[in-house]
Amino acid sequence: MGDDSEWIKLPIDQKCEHKIWKARLHGYEEALKLFQRIEDEKSPEWGKYLGLTKRFVTESNAVAQLKGLEAALAYIENAHVAGRTTGEVVSGVVCKVFNQPKARAKDLGMDICLMYIEIEKAEVVQDELIKGLENKNPKIIVACIETLRKALCEFGSKIITLKPVVKVLPKLFESREKAVRDEAKLLAVEIYRWIRDALRPPLQNINSVQLKELEEEWVKLPTSPPKQSRFLRSQQDLKAKFEKQQAAGGDEADGEADEETEAQVDAYELLEAVEILSKLPKDFYEKIEAKKWQERKEALEAVEALTKNPKLENGDYGDLVRALKKVIGKDANVMLVALAAKCMAGLTTGLRKKFGTYAGHVVPTILEKFKEKKPQVVQALQEAIDAVFLTTTLQNISEDVLAVMDNKNPSIKQQASLFLARSFRHCTPSTLPKSVLKPFCAAFLKQVNDSAPEVRDAAFEALGTAMKVVGEKAVNPFLTEVDKLKLDKIKECADKVELAGGKKGDGGGVKKAKPAAKAPPPAEAPAKPSGPPKKAPPAKASGPPKKGKPASAPSGKSKKAPESKETVETELSTEVCEEKAAAVLPASCMQLLDSANWKERLASMEEFQRAVEQMDKSEMPCQALVRMLAKKPGWKETNFQVMQMKLHIVGLIAQKGSFSKTSALVVLDGLVDKIGDVKCGIKAKEALTAIGEACSLPWTAEQVVSVAFAQKNPKNQAETLSWLANAMKEFGFAGINVKAFINNVKTALGATNPAVRTSAITLLGVMYLYMGAPLRMFFEDEKPALLSQIDAEFEKMQGQTPPASIRGSKKVGTEEEGDEADEEQVDGGAGDIMDLLPRTDISDKITSDMVSKIEDKNWKVRKEGLDEVAAIISEAKFIQASIGELPMALKGRLNDSNKLLVQQTLTILQQIATAMGPALKQHVKNLGIPVITVLGDSKANVRAAAMATLNAWVEQTGMKEWLEGEDLSEELKKENPFLRQELLGWLAEKLPTLRAVPADLMLCIPHLFTCLEDRSGDVRKKAQDALPTFMMHLGYEKMNKATSKLKPASKDQVVSMLEKARAVMPAKVAAPAKAAASKPAPSAPAAKPAPARNQTPSEDFGEPEPKADPKKAKSAGPAAKKGVVGKKPPVKVGAKDEEDKSGPIYILVPNGKEQRVKEEKGLKILKWNFMTPRDEYVEQLKTQLSTCLAKWLLDELFHFDFQRHVKAIGAMIEHMEAECEAVISCLDLVLKWFTLRFFDTNTSVLMKALEFLKLLFIMLSKKDYQLNDYEASSFIPYLILKVGESKDVVRKDVRAILTMLCKVYAASKVFPFLMDGTKSKNSKQRSECLEELGCLIENFGMNVCQPTPAKALKEIAVHIGDRDTTVRNAALNTVLAAYNACGDQVFKLIGNLSEKEMSMLEERIKRAAKKSPAAPAKQERVQKEQPTNPNATFLRKPAQEEVPNKLRIMYRTYRIQARAQNALLDQSAPSIPKEFQLDLDVFENNHTCASDIPDLVQHKLDEVLEPVMIPERKIRSVSPHFDDIHNSTASTINFVISQVASGDINTSIQALAQIDEVLRQADKAEAMSGHIDQFLIATFMQLRLIYNTHMADDRLDKKDIFKLYSCIIGNMLSLFSMESLAREASIGVLKDLMHGLITLMLDSRVEDIEDGQQLIRSVNLLMVRVLERSDQTNILSALLVLLQDSLTSTAGSPMFSELVMKCLWRMIRFLPQTINSINLDRILLDVHNFMKVFPKEKLKQLKSDVPHRTLKTLLHTLCKLTGAKILDHLSMIENRNESELEAHLRKVVKLLANLSGHKSDKSTEKGALRSDDKVIKANVSDILSEIFKKIGSKENTKEGLTELYEYKQKYSDADIEPFLRNTSQFFQSYVERGLRMIESEREGKGRIPTSTVIPPPSTDPSSVSLGNGDDLNAAAYYERLKILRQRRGLENSTPEEERPPLGSLKPSVASCTDMLHSKLSQLKESREHFQQEQSHSHSPTRSSASNLDDLKKRLERIKSKRQ
Repeated sequence: MGDDSEWIKLPIDQKCEHKIWKARLHGYEEALKLFQRIEDEKSPEWGKYLGLTKRFVTESNAVAQLKGLEAALAYIENAHVAGRTTGEVVSGVVCKVFNQPKARAKDLGMDICLMYIEIEKAEVVQDELIKGLENKNPKIIVACIETLRKALCEFGSKIITLKPVVKVLPKLFESREKAVRDEAKLLAVEIYRWIRDALRPPLQNINSVQLKELEEEWVKLPTSPPKQSRFLRSQQDLKAKFEKQQAAGGDEADGEADEETEAQVDAYELLEAVEILSKLPKDFYEKIEAKKWQERKEALEAVEALTKNPKLENGDYGDLVRALKKVIGKDANVMLVALAAKCMAGLTTGLRKKFGTYAGHVVPTILEKFKEKKPQVVQALQEAIDAVFLTTTLQNISEDVLAVMDNKNPSIKQQASLFLARSFRHCTPSTLPKSVLKPFCAAFLKQVNDSAPEVRDAAFEALGTAMKVVGEKAVNPFLTEVDKLKLDKIKECADKVELAGGKKGDGGGVKKAKPAAKAPPPAEAPAKPSGPPKKAPPAKASGPPKKGKPASAPSGKSKKAPESKETVETELSTEVCEEKAAAVLPASCMQLLDSANWKERLASMEEFQRAVEQMDKSEMPCQALVRMLAKKPGWKETNFQVMQMKLHIVGLIAQKGSFSKTSALVVLDGLVDKIGDVKCGIKAKEALTAIGEACSLPWTAEQVVSVAFAQKNPKNQAETLSWLANAMKEFGFAGINVKAFINNVKTALGATNPAVRTSAITLLGVMYLYMGAPLRMFFEDEKPALLSQIDAEFEKMQGQTPPASIRGSKKVGTEEEGDEADEEQVDGGAGDIMDLLPRTDISDKITSDMVSKIEDKNWKVRKEGLDEVAAIISEAKFIQASIGELPMALKGRLNDSNKLLVQQTLTILQQIATAMGPALKQHVKNLGIPVITVLGDSKANVRAAAMATLNAWVEQTGMKEWLEGEDLSEELKKENPFLRQELLGWLAEKLPTLRAVPADLMLCIPHLFTCLEDRSGDVRKKAQDALPTFMMHLGYEKMNKATSKLKPASKDQVVSMLEKARAVMPAKVAAPAKAAASKPAPSAPAAKPAPARNQTPSEDFGEPEPKADPKKAKSAGPAAKKGVVGKKPPVKVGAKDEEDKSGPIYILVPNGKEQRVKEEKGLKILKWNFMTPRDEYVEQLKTQLSTCLAKWLLDELFHFDFQRHVKAIGAMIEHMEAECEAVISCLDLVLKWFTLRFFDTNTSVLMKALEFLKLLFIMLSKKDYQLNDYEASSFIPYLILKVGESKDVVRKDVRAILTMLCKVYAASKVFPFLMDGTKSKNSKQRSECLEELGCLIENFGMNVCQPTPAKALKEIAVHIGDRDTTVRNAALNTVLAAYNACGDQVFKLIGNLSEKEMSMLEERIKRAAKKSPAAPAKQERVQKEQPTNPNATFLRKPAQEEVPNKLRIMYRTYRIQARAQNALLDQSAPSIPKEFQLDLDVFENNHTCASDIPDLVQHKLDEVLEPVMIPERKIRSVSPHFDDIHNSTASTINFVISQVASGDINTSIQALAQIDEVLRQADKAEAMSGHIDQFLIATFMQLRLIYNTHMADDRLDKKDIFKLYSCIIGNMLSLFSMESLAREASIGVLKDLMHGLITLMLDSRVEDIEDGQQLIRSVNLLMVRVLERSDQTNILSALLVLLQDSLTSTAGSPMFSELVMKCLWRMIRFLPQTINSINLDRILLDVHNFMKVFPKEKLKQLKSDVPHRTLKTLLHTLCKLTGAKILDHLSMIENRNESELEAHLRKVVKLLANLSGHKSDKSTEKGALRSDDKVIKANVSDILSEIFKKIGSKENTKEGLTELYEYKQKYSDADIEPFLRNTSQFFQSYVERGLRMIESEREGKGRIPTSTVIPPPSTDPSSVSLGNGDDLNAAAYYERLKILRQRRGLENSTPEEERPPLGSLKPSVASCTDMLHSKLSQLKESREHFQQEQSHSHSPTRSSASNLDDLKKRLERIKSKRQ
């Protein structure tokens, strides 16, 4: 007991695994009790034992094993998850239980196996049991056999698959163990019970004794069929039925069950296929051609032996068939013919459907050979052709059989009819439609009158068989001309016929008519209505089962029956007519009919009309009356009034009386004669229409047209054709004799009269509505001009549907449509039309030489052969089905090694498809299927050609022939990914369009499942797409059952896919849908029996609700089929639906959206993120939407029919505005639903969806709604997917939506989504996303780039190297937009590009600057003034409108920067928070129209600004005179400023004028405070606009541009003259402003404008003022940043950087005065940033060293002015230690300290001498002043320099610094250079040409460029500007351009051009000799590195002197 205590307390599952057997026994007992106690089959408790079940059965202890088996059985019976353990448990039972000695254990093991079968695991159990049969232990084998037998006995042959069992039976009979053999015998007996004689063939080779014993046992078995006694869990309804029958003791269902069982089991299926092709004698093909008949016989006998195998393996039997066919057709030895026929029969029987490929070739040969009379030959041929028939269809061989029905040889005719009689027995009403039967019946009717009695008898038998199969009513219409005697004989034959399926053939007869009428219609339902007949149900029914109702009796008559009655109406004589007419007409009327007075004739006609109107139909003698009307003068009546009356009366008679064709013939000539009459034509047409109704339009039209064209009157011909065109629309097209009309139409087309030709073309257009494309084939030979007119007419008609017929239902409905029209519709109409085409037999032209060419080894010869074939087909145009040996030859070329020939062959096959038409069906197997094989080709263009060919064939043949047989499954079996994906894609497209498919489609399922797990992702995807389409035809149950043969791992995966496919399974095409649509009357009564089911047919039919009862769904199926799927429901139902649809469709759920956001964040629901939407996402969305939308709308949104989606979106659009709040509350879900639509392929849904989205975003922007991130992230990525759509119209709409999206979602947040879109594989998507990014940057500036502009632009720039041209261009355009926004800085942001990419970018920027045309303002206004079209608002806004938006975005950025800067500086600058943003938003959102008004004078600024109470900003005072548009001064200024950046020049000028007015008045100028940045942004944006757009536009007047420039510069000068306002400009704004001004100065185009020089002077002046008056910290910082950007940019001009540095030099000169007002921390931070980008080494590597010197000078000056304190101002630099700046500053400070010490020593020494030298110093001062005066004068400059040099030599310590201090740097450098040159001359170190004149610069400080600004006047500014331009090289091209110095300047200034010229010459001369000398030139040039070193030294020297 101590041991027990260890395990007794353990949980049950642990006990079951315990090592002590007692513990396990105890555990099994407890588990058994637990399993019996758990009621919920899905309880989690079951999961614990999932892995233990195998242990239960494989228990090693015999006692415990019994309990374990009991527990396992209970588990399997009750647990939901038990099915997962099937394989391992059954395997355990077989190995460990069946070998146990205890019978109880074996019984329990069997029960476990049977229980697994009951829970739907039959296949797995069966596989394990069959594996057990190979065990060496005979006990196990016996037990396995017994289990199989018991399973079969209880579950039946439907559940237990017999094929694998039958396969192992022979082996079991050979076992040594008697027990095994005995058990096998019992199993064989049990199998025989279920499948009867189908078991005999597989067992024919077992021991004869055993076979005899079996025979004896089989005889003892009862004849009644066995019944299933145990049922699967899914068969509980059958179980209940079975138990009910058992209780009732009835056997009602036995017969049906028996039939079903027999139908399902086929001995052929139980057999193993044998491969015989390899077993053929090696010399077979030689022997079969041998001259000796004995050798041929040997070859055939060898084949006969092989073909005796009952089942043959599929292969290429083409050669063998050809050989046998040749023997049958051409061998003279009849014995060999018979033998070959037997071989053919054996081959056909063994291959079955696989032989269908060759059937078309064999049938004509066999039929022709029936001319042989020897019975044994005939019998062999009969067997062969009967076997062949079973492998194909009647349609496929009908052409061949009909061809021999007229043969002269009676034996052939007889045997052909007998063959058809035998074939009909295998047909059903659906496989023998009227379209097939009709031509056969016509042939039989000829044969019943044949002179040979055997031919007649054969025809009677065939007709009798047909009557038996399809019923009398279907055949009777074809037998109208057969006399009674023959008809009786046919009926007699029908009674004798025994159909292949016993008495089942009566289904087509009268007896079973009523039950059959309820059956679902067969596939051949009518394809299109052709009129609303009154007796529609019988007239439209397509098969005899539906014609069994009594009402259908009239439809049984042929159209010829009534015609024959009316045609035989005798022609009455004039006397008889007069008598009859006199009896019904007044006497006066009769007398005056031929009166000479027209008035009397008119009165007579009036009486005639009254009499006819009052006459009864039965009393009206129509022929007599019309003959009276034709009485002299008859139709030659000259008075039009009388004639009109006559014509009207004819129409009345035709309408009211029984108007016969005989009567019609009396009047037709006269009517046609008058149809072209101006006055009587209308009445004539009305009369003809009435006759058409009475006598049928086809007959009337034929007569009328023939009469019209017999005449020569073109007017009549034109009007006749016109009437006919209209009549066709009114009557419909049924029964029209197209062929007859075509000839007349061709005549009309050749007429000289244009009216006739026009009418003919119009008639063709109407006919095209009904006939479609085939009609054109009749006119291929017409002249090109005429053909183009016909094509134009056809194009007009394309897409239109034929109008519903409004006439002709009275008789035409029953006579025409009842039979003929019905069958036309079955074949789609086109088939019959195609039959009318004259077809050529080209079989004679397909010679053996041509075939051998096609099969030649040389590809060129093969190509020649193919070219010949193509030529033959092109020439023939329309060909017959017989094309000789061509199919086999072409088939060989489809796998040609030369791909060009494969493509050529495919093209020929497309030709054949068009040329052959519907008869192509018979070639599907031998030529069509090989086309599918080509889909596996590795080359995409070959696959595309194959797919085009395939579709061309299917268009002609339909899909049925392709799906029949194993061919398709064999193709799918091939492990070729290309083939599989193409074939599955094709099937997924085609299957949904079919009403029914052959059962053979099931053969594809195993291969489809294999494709679901294929290595190729494309194959898997296509297989998943195809699953629902297969399921719609085969059903979920069948497909689910087929998964049982898969491996467990695969099975689970496939089953889950099947479940998903089940949810999206498309609705099956219902046969009667279109018939019901054309017959509203009968469809209403049809709805009465099941109103509940019909209320919502569409919902029940297509959509499986997750919780729906399966029984209900089933019951809804038939109702849906009978109902009106795809069309309007019955009236009552529709009315009810409409009531349900009233009221709101959106339901407002408070906080619903917030809750959904929380759930998604908490991962309670799936996050909306997928590549393709899986079913769980769709289901989740449906559940979420169910609370937010009306039920009916939800059903529509999730319906499988795309038309429902379109309808639902329409409803959502209608309700959007009215229910906008509710829409916003569920906006996230609505957007999610639309993302699903983006994955649809239907364009109409997509376009409707985009229409909705456009309207939705308009509504959202009106409501000022902003999307949250949750909504955006679940919508925008999927919208971006569609931007890459191939259709332009879709892309356009998506781009429009993206534009509008930025109004309801921040553009900076849209940006990352678009960036993700650029990573797509779709090049269109990449290019469109890049274009959109460009638009965002253009509209919103660089701040829109996320995460940073640098990162974004680097990613964008990558695409410049894309392979796709459009992507490259888009990327370049986007970077160009960035360039326009931020200038040269873009080159820094985009990172390193390859040389090629960079050159592309530079070229694009250069080109854009030259070519970008400005959109004329007028056009812009027009665009804005026309928003009537909803789509108009989605067009991208023009530049004029975008400017304020750009302004706002950029201004916000600068304000943020400025605030950050102010915070750092701790400066309390007055600012109004969000002032600009708020006001501009209010203005833009509420008054966007204001931007359309260019006239801005309306703003009365004087009045607005009178009370200048600006400081009190909290109070918004409003002037009483103020404009209604604006409500404050600030907003007015905002608006005016926004107009400054307008794209319209006049608007901008007016805005600038108003601002200038404010700025010029000191008291009002303060109003601009707070708006300076805003104004400057607008200004430099306008400058950029002028530079990029206006200047490049040749259409604009340059004077206007100059005026605009003048206004801008004038305003800026006014602004920067007021220091208080100027100091408000922030760093970023100043940087951009300086950039704009420098760019303007460098713009060479400005010089071309009149007064351009003056403009540049003004800009120079403005720049000086900006430098002086702006906040010195801000401007210095801005210049540093600008310099950094300009040096970074590779595309920028070097002159730009030079001008920036000159501005910096000027600022450096100001530093002594401004140092106290400068924030050194900020400046040093900027220098630090500069040095980070350009370290010392990098700076030195630049082409020029001036930037390096400039930076050193700045730092040196700062250190000099502040000393060591400079080091305290590095606080803003984060890592000071890493900074080069600190080290540099320390070095400079130290150097300065040393220098200052040295100077102090010198000054002490000088102090001692100062008193002694006072007199000398005074003299020195005078001497030097005199010398400098000489240098300053033009004449004595050289003399002065020489004196100065000599003076310095004499007095080396003389200080000339005071004299140079107040001069310009140019003067200083000039002096120094002059001294140096004199020195070099005297020392002989260099030679200076004597011709070189060095003009002196002025010593006047005020005249020097960029002087100190103390004495600024016009001349000074002019001179400065001139010098600047000369420095830039703008005025130094030729000496002639030199400007004389201004006379007002004293002393006069030498030409700076000369000075620069001289300087450059000197530099060039002394470059090599004076590199070590210290000198400096202030004007940078593009010289070599040595010159730059020279310049550095000069600069150093100047600095040292200044110190």
